[in-house]
Amino acid sequence: MSTLPRVSRSLLRDAAYERIRHAIIDGSLAPGAPLRDADLAEELGLSRAPVRQALLRLAEDGLVVSKPQSYTRVAEFDADDVRDAVRLVRALHELAVREALPRLGPAQIAAMRAANERFAAAVGSGDVGAAIEADDELHDVPVRACGNRAVAATLGRYTPLLRRLEYARFSSLPAQRSVKRHNELVAALEAGDGATAARVTSTIWTDLEALLEDS
Repeated sequence: MSTLPRVSRSLLRDAAYERIRHAIIDGSLAPGAPLRDADLAEELGLSRAPVRQALLRLAEDGLVVSKPQSYTRVAEFDADDVRDAVRLVRALHELAVREALPRLGPAQIAAMRAANERFAAAVGSGDVGAAIEADDELHDVPVRACGNRAVAATLGRYTPLLRRLEYARFSSLPAQRSVKRHNELVAALEAGDGATAARVTSTIWTDLEALLEDS
C-alpha cells in the first residue's frame, strides 16, 4: 500500500486561491465577471469546497465582491483603493530596505541585479507576466532579508491590487525608467546607503501612483 501523504484540504484551498487570484490580476477574469463556484471547480479540477474558501479569501483581499444568495463577481477597479494600497506598499518597502541593509550580502545584491536583468529583457519583449514576476523577485529580496513578517504579510495582501493595475496598463508604465530606478536601488544597497535606497524605493512606487493619477 502506498505511504504517500494525502493532499490536505488547506493545500487545495491555497491552490484554488492562487490560481483564481492570478487570473483576476492578469485580467483573464475581467472586472465584473461572474464567479460561479461550480464552474471554477470544474475548470480547476477541484471540488467546490476549496473554491468557495478561496473566493471568501479573495473577497477579504478586495479582489472579489459577493452578496449572499445574489452574486459573486470580480471586483471592479477602484482607483481610491489602489491609491491607498500604493501609499501603504511604498512605506512598507521603504521600511524593508532600511531594515534589510545590514543583512544584505553579495548573494542578495547579485539576485537583485539578475532580477532586474530579467525585468529589462521582459520589458523589451513586451512580456507583461515575466516583467511583473521579475519585479516581484527584485523587491522581495530586501523584504525577505529584513525578516519582518508583518511587512511581508501586509505586502502580500495589498501588492496584488497594484499588479492588477500594471497588467491592465502595462503599455503606459514607465518601465524603462523602472530599470534605471532598480539599478540605482541596487547600487545604493551595495554601497550601504540606506537613505538613498529608501528615497529611490519611494520614487519607484510614486511613479506607479502618478500613473494612477494620470488615468
